[in-house]
Amino acid sequence: MHSNILLPPLTLRRAIPDDLPGVLTLLADTAEWLHLQGVRQWPRGGFGPERIVPLIEEQVLYLLEGHFGETVATIALDGHADAEFWAQADEPASALYVHKLAVSRAAAGTGLGDALLDWAGGAVAASGLDWLRLDCSKDNPRLQQYYRRRGFRHLRTVDLPHRASGALFQRPAEVRTCVAEGLFRTLDLVDV
Repeated sequence: MHSNILLPPLTLRRAIPDDLPGVLTLLADTAEWLHLQGVRQWPRGGFGPERIVPLIEEQVLYLLEGHFGETVATIALDGHADAEFWAQADEPASALYVHKLAVSRAAAGTGLGDALLDWAGGAVAASGLDWLRLDCSKDNPRLQQYYRRRGFRHLRTVDLPHRASGALFQRPAEVRTCVAEGLFRTLDLVDV
């Protein structure tokens, strides 16, 4: 493990308005790291509050919090299928969608991303839906391979010139024993 930030138990909970600064910082740090890797999925500098506040208000943004209240990771899980990517033939209402999955650089490579995806898959299964879906950068084969190794199937790539994202992935909703089991506990996660 990279630092004491990862000593169990971390806490997975719904984000609240007071979490906004920490979430914005984590997303900005992640966006800058992606930019330095040559990946243009997220805007350099991260997202403005206008993109994150609605996720908090809808109670679909979750954060993984460390011992001292630091934001270690984020994930949004909701039923919002991006209409530019997901067609009616995909039955968009049969899935929940992952957005804004980010793990702090200090916690990178520890399995927290895997654990959050496994949590999300369990939440989809508990909701009675069929699929866990996401879209990611169409020009990032390393990230696409990451999702394939975690059981996601590439459906297609939608190549829109105004969107960096567009590689569409899904995996069946299921409860999995996550590789990072025991790294976090969940609080306040009813009615996902």
